[in-house]
Amino acid sequence: MFDAISAFWLQHAPVLSVLLPAFSACVLLLLGDSSSLTTVGHAEGRVRWRRRLAMGSTLLGLGMAIQLVLLADGGALTVYPLGDWPAPFGIVMVVDRLSALMVLLTYAVAVPALYYATGGWDNRGRYFHALFQFQLMGLCGAFLTGDLFNLFVFFEVLLIASYVLLLHGLGRERFRVGVHYVVINLTASALFLIGLALIYSVSGTLNMADLAQRVPQITGDMALLARSAALILLLVFGVKAALVPLYFWLPSTYAAASAPVAALFAIMTKVGVYSIIRVHWGIFGDSGGQASLAVVDWLLPLALTTSVLGVLGALASHSMGRLIAYLTVSSVGTILAAVGLFTTASLSAALYYTLHSTIVIAALFLLVELLAAQRGECGDRLQPAMAVREPVLLGLMLIFGAASAAGLPPLPGFLGKIMVLQSSTGLGPQAWVWSVVLLVGFFSLVGLARAGVIVFWHIEPEAGRAELVAGSSPKLLAATLSLMVVTVGMAVLASPIKSYTDAAALQLADRASYAEAVLRAQGGAGASTTRPYDGVPPAAHMPPKPPAKQETP
Repeated sequence: MFDAISAFWLQHAPVLSVLLPAFSACVLLLLGDSSSLTTVGHAEGRVRWRRRLAMGSTLLGLGMAIQLVLLADGGALTVYPLGDWPAPFGIVMVVDRLSALMVLLTYAVAVPALYYATGGWDNRGRYFHALFQFQLMGLCGAFLTGDLFNLFVFFEVLLIASYVLLLHGLGRERFRVGVHYVVINLTASALFLIGLALIYSVSGTLNMADLAQRVPQITGDMALLARSAALILLLVFGVKAALVPLYFWLPSTYAAASAPVAALFAIMTKVGVYSIIRVHWGIFGDSGGQASLAVVDWLLPLALTTSVLGVLGALASHSMGRLIAYLTVSSVGTILAAVGLFTTASLSAALYYTLHSTIVIAALFLLVELLAAQRGECGDRLQPAMAVREPVLLGLMLIFGAASAAGLPPLPGFLGKIMVLQSSTGLGPQAWVWSVVLLVGFFSLVGLARAGVIVFWHIEPEAGRAELVAGSSPKLLAATLSLMVVTVGMAVLASPIKSYTDAAALQLADRASYAEAVLRAQGGAGASTTRPYDGVPPAAHMPPKPPAKQETP
């Protein structure tokens, strides 16, 4: 029985990771909303069942993500073709070290964020748990798809869910920034389609493995179109990742979102980072073609500028939420600076730092609400207010989060930044990378220290203290502490994690092996994998279907 289940899992692992949250979301929708129930007991029972189902599904997803990493760690790609057509006609899902790592990171943030939400946030709006699962579906699908068009599809799934989650709990400020957020992302989606159309016009495929083989063969004017498409996709993914000058939407949006939603959104910027890595390393990398390294002159300067402007925004912030949101921008800049060096060592460092920054930023978003809930009407604004009820515990948590975000030893933020600095040694931009990374770390610490001094030392009389202090809930504290424990675990397990990210970077650089494995699984190891685009629509090359059988009367 166990062998049968194991074989079934190994065969369907990629698609099950997407179907699990999709199925859970549908079931949660069928359970309905408690607002339609008139009996208090029935409403409370419905809430408990929704929480159990959502939490059980997310924990199961975490277990599946761990299995994906163990499966990918062997080096073999798990390819799941949806349909019998060869590339570029069929849809394919692929599990390699990079995609498995990102799925695990998604659930490592989702489980504590969802547990935090069950402390009361999930009842402040409708269908929170269903939307949360749809968000997970979009995230997992984006990380596991092997096709650029389906990357666009999963982008839209996660964005549609995020539109509603952002407004969860309502409020004038959330509605205001929500309108901006929707308009910006719809514009980026339109540009995404334009970029895909250009790539398809010059290559005849959107399959990533197929593109890895065809892009180096593109020459002349077609190569110029391919490079234009690569720059358009950098613009699109730069919006998602909050890259300068396209980051202006993020601070207000993340600061206005509820704490568990903002924590989950910490992984959203990493979808943009992942897409930049997957496209500009795996497709437009140093493959020798005329369209290769189309963004090499742009990515590093933009990333370093993003990191600097992000930390300057954090220093100028007047609320803790905006401060952490700007640190999110700054961390993305550090990650993409490592990616922009275009070496396997720098990519490995970027992946390690991605894990750390996502976890610690999610923890800080939850911690901000714990502090704001105990400061009365002042909330998270950086101004004198009443004393928090748990200054020792919350103070230690803030010190730990600040030290980790700034990159103080021996925490994983320090290890990640050391890896980035080492990977730039001997390269032309070394001086710029070292200067920016070290200064950004110092000013991040200054910004968080300033916030801590105001919150814990600038105290006003306690008149008007709220009777109910939500920040004292053990459930909320446990969810926040769990993320910080994960951060400690990253420091303890730094060596095996670094070995994994090294292997992931090397695997991503081996484009030939990736293409061979994916296309062979799709039954496209013949002409469709090597034929350069000849201007003939791909349908003309599609293998004919067998004639339908005639029934005799």
